[in-house]
Amino acid sequence: MLIAQADRQRYERELRSTRWSSIRQGAIFGIFSGWLALVSYLVYTIGFIFGALLMGNGNHNNLSISDILVVITIFARCLNYFNFIGPHFQAFSEARGAATAVLQLIDEERDTSINETDVWKEDSESIHNINGDIEFDNVSFFYPTRQETPVLRNLSLIARSGQTTALVGSSGCGKSTCLSMFLRYYEPTSGRITIDGQPITDYDVHQLRQNIAVVNQEPVLFGTTIYENIRFGKVNSTRAEIEEAAQEANAHHFIMQLPNKYETLVGERGIQLSGGEKQRIALARALVKRPTFLLMDEATSALDNVSEKLVQEALDRACKGRTTIVIAHRLTTIQNADQIYVLDNGSVIEQGTHETLMAKEGGKYQTMVKRQQMERIDDDQDDMISIQKATEDEEKSIFERSRSFSDSQLVDMHKEISKPLIHRFVLLRLLSMNSPEWITILIGCIACILNGAAQPLFAFLLAEIIHEFKYCSTSERRHHVLISSFLFLLLGIFLLILRFFQYTAFAIAGSKLIQRIRSKAFACLLRQEVAYFDRPENSSGAICVRLSSDASAVKDITGSRLGVICEATALSFFGILFGCLISWQLTLIVFGAVVIQCIVTSSWKPLIPASVTYGIFWSLDTWTLAFVYWRAVILIENNELTSDHIIMVFSFAVFSLQALKLIGLTSRRVAESVSAADTFFELFDRKPAIDNTSTEGKELIDFRGEIKFDRVKFIYPTRSTSIVLNKFQLNIKPGQRVALVGTSGCGKSTTIQLLERFYDVTSGRVLLDGVDIRLLNLHWVRSHFGLVSQEPILFDLTIAENIAYGLENVPMEDIIDAAKRANVHQFIDQLPQGYETIVGMKGSFLSGGEKQRIAIARVLLRRPKVLLLDEATSAMDSHNEQAKALDQAQTEDPTRTSLIIAHRLSTIRSCDLICVIDRGCIVESGTHTELTQRRGVYYKMLAHNNLS
Repeated sequence: MLIAQADRQRYERELRSTRWSSIRQGAIFGIFSGWLALVSYLVYTIGFIFGALLMGNGNHNNLSISDILVVITIFARCLNYFNFIGPHFQAFSEARGAATAVLQLIDEERDTSINETDVWKEDSESIHNINGDIEFDNVSFFYPTRQETPVLRNLSLIARSGQTTALVGSSGCGKSTCLSMFLRYYEPTSGRITIDGQPITDYDVHQLRQNIAVVNQEPVLFGTTIYENIRFGKVNSTRAEIEEAAQEANAHHFIMQLPNKYETLVGERGIQLSGGEKQRIALARALVKRPTFLLMDEATSALDNVSEKLVQEALDRACKGRTTIVIAHRLTTIQNADQIYVLDNGSVIEQGTHETLMAKEGGKYQTMVKRQQMERIDDDQDDMISIQKATEDEEKSIFERSRSFSDSQLVDMHKEISKPLIHRFVLLRLLSMNSPEWITILIGCIACILNGAAQPLFAFLLAEIIHEFKYCSTSERRHHVLISSFLFLLLGIFLLILRFFQYTAFAIAGSKLIQRIRSKAFACLLRQEVAYFDRPENSSGAICVRLSSDASAVKDITGSRLGVICEATALSFFGILFGCLISWQLTLIVFGAVVIQCIVTSSWKPLIPASVTYGIFWSLDTWTLAFVYWRAVILIENNELTSDHIIMVFSFAVFSLQALKLIGLTSRRVAESVSAADTFFELFDRKPAIDNTSTEGKELIDFRGEIKFDRVKFIYPTRSTSIVLNKFQLNIKPGQRVALVGTSGCGKSTTIQLLERFYDVTSGRVLLDGVDIRLLNLHWVRSHFGLVSQEPILFDLTIAENIAYGLENVPMEDIIDAAKRANVHQFIDQLPQGYETIVGMKGSFLSGGEKQRIAIARVLLRRPKVLLLDEATSAMDSHNEQAKALDQAQTEDPTRTSLIIAHRLSTIRSCDLICVIDRGCIVESGTHTELTQRRGVYYKMLAHNNLS
């Protein structure tokens, strides 16, 4: 709950700057619109004054009021067209703000050694005359954001063509940096990198990367089909090439088991696939381009034994005939490498084959291998797990998951179709949310009414001044015209003031409403259960669009555009009202044209029909005025109207038609705005299945840490036909260390999600100290659990802020103490800014092991009663793994209960209880010694995992 509150406060701080920007835009828009009105009335003032002077001059006896009106009207109409810029003025201002960041990026100082046009070439082919020898020659490198800390120090190594070269070492020693530099994400500070003796900078960047394939520890898949994900490796690849690459990656067989085969949707970031399946698809994507160089950054560390076996076999085949560079923490995967380089502190300290390095007594590589080795196990090959059977089980599992994903899509589609298309009093609810600003809105409405009433006043002044020109003597004319012209000027100043208050008031009300909507929407999103975000329409991208674009669309109902509509409505009302008092016949003609324009506006359609209706819309006022002139002549001939009356009605018609144009320009987006507002109200009205901000529920006074899964059955909401846990039974005693092992998709991580109440069980119970977890206070439950997951989440804050994230007023001494216990203080202390070092987005400035240890420090700072470790060591090298960061977390409090999920079986040997899970059930449990002696499933998994 504290984290949610902190995130909301940070979000609201960012919104405040946006609010003031919107208010400034509204005020500037008001000044702009008022200034145009003032200048327009100033034209009338100057025109009539000089016209009266010229008519009184004997040299201009032929000058009439008609001539003066023609000249003034031409200038005034030209100025009036600038008013149509108004509705788009705010859009221009927003575009300028949005363009600022883009222009800064364009103007960013770039690396002169990289030709920008080369990077964006789309028709370039791979370079075919490369042999494939890579050499790092005395390379040194500093990251631009951490120039005080060298990452590479005079690094020299050679990767021969067609051979596999492995880089090993502790976290932060520079392994991944070498790959980044070979991909030319960065350039060396000193030294050089060559391919076949030629500097890498001599190659076209795009062509060079066409020759390189990368397989990372965390594969990135996109929310499209398997076929498209593989095709991203080579856009112009054929179907046959894609299937061939999938076969090489050991992926074709499981893909063909899916209902839609290669057309199966993988979900956002591949969420519908297991880790091994995602990795094999990523490998197929890499192989489809037939690369000369293959770079693998710990490609199998996050996989279970069976998946690792399949992926490793595919990787071994992929390495043949290619220059391959492998980064590995699991040294079992690089024993067959042609050359192994051991890095430490950015330099090579050992090199050789596995055999030669193992022969160096006391060497760094030998020490790392021994740390990873487990006791030797003698077993018969007959006892080994049947890989084929496990693979078939895995493929059946993904078949069920994919089928259920398709079913859930259909369900969501039917729900969307059946959704009623009735907006539920959206405008009234918006006004209710905007009620704290009712005084501001009232000021804006009053300004709109006065603004609308001021325009007919102009018509009376115009008729009066024309009457003075026609019927007053020369001496009286100048005096009366001067007074009337001065009234024109005062009217312009009055309009300037009114429009400033009008648009500023609506901008204040609108910006506060949008801030309120965004803040409330963000708070409601934080309330939702995890299952809400599993649905495709609630993906991270969709939510960002909802908070930014949809919220901005709502502003069209409440902001400066609402001011335009209110002003135009008031102007039309007063124009028609006064027009009817003078001549109901001519007013009906104008009103009829208004009705026709409304019909034309409402029938606008895309493309060609829009062009026709748009032309009609803009020309209809001219036709209307022509019809008014024709009818006016008849009325004058019949002595039913005077010329003064005709002038006033004509002015009313002009103002009313222009007001309608403004309404047409601004009101077309009202329907979109109402729809956007309705989506927010749906979110506001939604009651989450698990309310993350709920204060209800009991709090245990003396929580001992006892956990019990009582015949738990669980099905993910988006995969309703796939049972993840089936009558799952597990008792964890207080202070016990329990490990869960098994193949991907067997339900291990689901147990942690149920304990954290990300989901609730489908049937059965999860008990804490004998109490159903659903009856306990959610914040209290989560405050007693500490979770360290496989991929730690760090924020773009300082290291100290990341460790203390979610807590208030944490003393620096406690943060340092937690870092020491997580074995990360020494690393932090060596950084130039120490604990004030910014870690970058998602911790991008740190290595995987460094991020993991900071995440462990964050957990230790909270001193949880139950520790949950979800494959927390996959990103660590063997040195960090045995550096006792996790051991400290598990053993510092003997009463702390630990639940560990692990693929590295070496990390769980000392656990009090090890449970083997298969298809949602525990098939075997006991201590490491008991399970090993039993020679069952665990023993067979151990044999696979054994380095020796």
